[in-house]
Amino acid sequence: MNPKKPSAVEREILRPLWKVHILHHACEAPFVANWMLEELREHGYQVSPGTLYPMLARLCRLGWLKTVQRVHATRGQKTSHYQATVLGRQALRDVQERLRELQGEVFRERRAPTKRRARQV
Repeated sequence: MNPKKPSAVEREILRPLWKVHILHHACEAPFVANWMLEELREHGYQVSPGTLYPMLARLCRLGWLKTVQRVHATRGQKTSHYQATVLGRQALRDVQERLRELQGEVFRERRAPTKRRARQV
């Protein structure tokens, strides 16, 4: 398998989780994009700047993140920090609620099969 080519699991399931990870950290404290790049990589996500920056821009367009310009005290250099908005905090709460429900279902102990009602198609 080509290590540069993301797997189907990476593309279809894990990549969307990056946004949850980003919102989580944005709700904790403002961050710079390079820090987030390293943070995602530390968790094993295969992310490049060419993927991260458009994702951050999309989260800003959705109103979940905003950028704040900060001036470095000693160098006078401006940097853009991303932070969560009210809508971003609400989006994260909504996702957390659904993830808790999913976690309970996916990780609960296996029980003897029981009669379940038929799923509607």
